[in-house]
Amino acid sequence: MTKTLISFGHGYSAAALAKLLIPQGWRVIGTTRKPEKFESLRAAGVDPVQWPDTDLSPVLDQASHLLISAGPDADGDPVLRLYRDQIAARADRFDWVGYLSTTGVYGDHGGDWVDEFTPLTPATKRGQMRVAAETEWRGIAGLPLHIFRLAGIYGPGRGPFAKVRNGTARRIIKENQVFSRIHVEDIAQVLEASIQTPNPGAIYNLCDDDPAPPEDVIAHAAELLQMPVPPAIPFETADMTPMARSFYAESKRVRNDRIKTELGIRLKYPSYRDGLAAMLTTGG
Repeated sequence: MTKTLISFGHGYSAAALAKLLIPQGWRVIGTTRKPEKFESLRAAGVDPVQWPDTDLSPVLDQASHLLISAGPDADGDPVLRLYRDQIAARADRFDWVGYLSTTGVYGDHGGDWVDEFTPLTPATKRGQMRVAAETEWRGIAGLPLHIFRLAGIYGPGRGPFAKVRNGTARRIIKENQVFSRIHVEDIAQVLEASIQTPNPGAIYNLCDDDPAPPEDVIAHAAELLQMPVPPAIPFETADMTPMARSFYAESKRVRNDRIKTELGIRLKYPSYRDGLAAMLTTGG
């Protein structure tokens, strides 16, 4: 029987997972709001569906696995808003359900370490909405739910090189500001490993081994490109949008032990240095 994954909000991370699953004979159904993306999705082997404009109830009957990448909004989780009852009624038919959350749910820890058992104290509205969405998904009885809390995502086409090349990269300096990151290929391998060895109720942090100040990543990217390192700009005086400034409201180092001990993951890119070096060789 063909395994069928419905990918709600089929974006960057979900596409990396599909790249692993489709060669194994999986059917991947990816939702998008934009019909102009259909062609590229089909070229990748994904069956596109425009959503939320299409009723997905018939497709849910075909699904063995669900991946939820679509983020919550002010009205809650968009998937559960439309399909909570249908998903709850089919809960025991799914082999695996994955929800992509964020390490932002932990809030600010002043650069200290957090793990999956750290209390959730988000400092931003985005983090608060994610906590509410996680809680809503966990409230569906019998659902084989796995929650993945993703650190800052980077990879081909998404990284610091473009900004360094075009001169828009900035090294914003805020004392004791540290972020964790994860390469998109490592996200995909963790999701695949979880699908192969389900553990309903599990929560996993997805990040690499090397949390670092953001200015260090920009500087390293510039050095790899053999371009001048952008000048340092104090956070207090930096001209930033409210959204960009909000990312600096939280500082923490995220532990990833569970993906290694439980899922046997060996990170392809344990540090941003490894990831950026690989991206440079492929045009990053």
